Amino acid sequence: MSAMDPTEIFRQEASELFEVLEGALLDLGLRPDDRELVDSAFRALHTIKGSGAMFGFDKVASFTHEFETAFDRVRKGEIKPTQELISVALAAKDYIRALIEDPQSTDDVIGEAILDDLKRFVFPDQAAAPVAEVAVAPLAPAESKQAGWHLYLEFESHILRNGSNPLDLLEDLCKLGPCFVVPVTDGIPFLDEMEPEDCYLKWDVKLHAACDKDAIDDVFMFVSDEMKLTLSPLEQIEAPAPMPLFNLLDDEPAVVAEIAAPAAEAVVAPVVEVAAAPVVAQPAVKAEPKSEPKSEAKRDDRGIATVRVQAERLDELMDRVGELVIAQARLTQLASSGSDLSIKMIAEEIERLASSLRDTTMGARMVPIGSLFGRFRRLVHDLSRDLSKPVEFVTTGEDTELDKTMIECLADPLVHLIRNAIDHGIEDTATRAANGKTEQGRIELAAVHSGAQVLVTVKDNGGGLNTARIRAKAEEQGLIAAGAVLTDHEIHQFLFHPGFSTAQTISALSGRGVGMDVVKRTIENMRGTIDLSTRPGQGTTVTLRLPLTLAIIEGLLIRVGEGRYIIPLSAVEECIELTAEDERSRGRNFLNVRGNLVPFLRLRELMTASGTPDRHQKTIIISTGETHVGLVADQIIGNHQTVIKSLSKLHSDVTIFSGATILGDGTAALILDVAQLVALAQSKVEKQHISEAA
Repeated sequence: MSAMDPTEIFRQEASELFEVLEGALLDLGLRPDDRELVDSAFRALHTIKGSGAMFGFDKVASFTHEFETAFDRVRKGEIKPTQELISVALAAKDYIRALIEDPQSTDDVIGEAILDDLKRFVFPDQAAAPVAEVAVAPLAPAESKQAGWHLYLEFESHILRNGSNPLDLLEDLCKLGPCFVVPVTDGIPFLDEMEPEDCYLKWDVKLHAACDKDAIDDVFMFVSDEMKLTLSPLEQIEAPAPMPLFNLLDDEPAVVAEIAAPAAEAVVAPVVEVAAAPVVAQPAVKAEPKSEPKSEAKRDDRGIATVRVQAERLDELMDRVGELVIAQARLTQLASSGSDLSIKMIAEEIERLASSLRDTTMGARMVPIGSLFGRFRRLVHDLSRDLSKPVEFVTTGEDTELDKTMIECLADPLVHLIRNAIDHGIEDTATRAANGKTEQGRIELAAVHSGAQVLVTVKDNGGGLNTARIRAKAEEQGLIAAGAVLTDHEIHQFLFHPGFSTAQTISALSGRGVGMDVVKRTIENMRGTIDLSTRPGQGTTVTLRLPLTLAIIEGLLIRVGEGRYIIPLSAVEECIELTAEDERSRGRNFLNVRGNLVPFLRLRELMTASGTPDRHQKTIIISTGETHVGLVADQIIGNHQTVIKSLSKLHSDVTIFSGATILGDGTAALILDVAQLVALAQSKVEKQHISEAA
């Protein structure tokens, strides 16, 4: 596999920073006095600017610098982050993203307009002054007596290899005020003992500036884990006169470098030119922290090391594990048919190792669903503004993990559901007030584990579904005959019909009948189900039931006639025998399971199996949600690790199968779609009730 382009790595890292920035800005709209949110947004901007300049994205660095300069007034507490300012800041974030992802399509005029808007909100009293000029206003001349700080800097020896240059940090430090630096040369080894990429210098710094400790911490925020910083306040003493620069090769015992504060007319501070350059600056040029983009090690807030790996490698690894599971199943079958005990022991050991490797690989693909939930905060914010509907967005279960492929497939359905909830579900302010509701609507997005499934719920507190309007629209489109007897559940299912919409006007958001049918089709392709419940005047809840992964599952292998089939083990509740009494009730097809009536399907009839059925047939009770259905089969063979293979397009109309797998003997077995079988059983029961009522 070819190595990734370093600029592509920058784009990936910038994408993560954009999520942090957007989240901080949206939270600021709710908590404008939260200092930590302001700092988080500022750190993200600072990193994007620095990394953009490093990778040659000069327009990104320039625009972000202006953005950062304007936002600095918020950081200093001089202005409050209003909703208008947040909206412009979000637009600026979108423009920076466009500059990184598709720079050719960006328009400089748009960028200038965004900066003008920022200036208008950040500098309301200086609307005509350019943002950059205000930001670099002349510093007051240093007084003869001024407060300051005494710093002692000691960096980890490997800091250069990580792409950080102490000289750049000293240059940033000098922007705070007059700075006097003494390189400490103690501990520098002989030349033949030096590692060219190690940092051996330490620095003794006197900063004559009336700044707070936080300003100094901000300079070293990205290397704080790779250095020791000793900080103490300076006495109010006379500022020393500038001292000349000396070369380290001279015989002077101490080397002093003056780093002056920026002049009034200067925009960029002078570069530090200390004699440590042969030791520090040169290795920094050689350091290539991103030259190996295939994987990247990081350490999170808990001190746990993480490694960034290309998604394609995880997919390839899962494919190899799938092939291994199939080969292991064949070995197990061969071993069970022989009498060699040693072969059986080896087969059992390989089965254990293959199962462990499968679980480990699947675990590596698991991603917290919170990474997906965070994307919708901006969607809700923008729709709430565009539709003039105040909406509170609440998420729970962000730590719930799901396969990365599932996360990718789930994004579009959730966009449609949230848009529909705000556009159709949440009433306008006047209607809510007339109904005695709060002015602000509420959208809840939640995720929770339920056995081997994940339930993702979108709930609103709007007006609920208008069943009568849905039915009238279905009759108008000829989907049902006038006066047909249908349950509310069946009527609500028309919302998932292609081209179906109850919107009276076509807008930019809805009205064309495209959306809910896409949701249902996508969820079914993910082997999931979608449930819809509503309470008139109180809201609607949409629940998506999804498997944890689309790659490998535990299955129950059964036989029906001569064919073999797989039922996902996560859907199996229990297995019982079909009694003689149940056999005699062919007209009703109900099982009595501990006093509860459970409908059942005869798989031999569904599969049109030939031959005589087994004398003692078995019933597998499956469930989706609260619904239970029995499946009658000839034989239950046992558990089977199932590597899911997609069916061809020729079999797209066969709805009761979700895929296929390869068995140990090399033959194929079809995987039953539990949701479709449950829906089929429910349909038969409802038709039976209607016929009995007639």
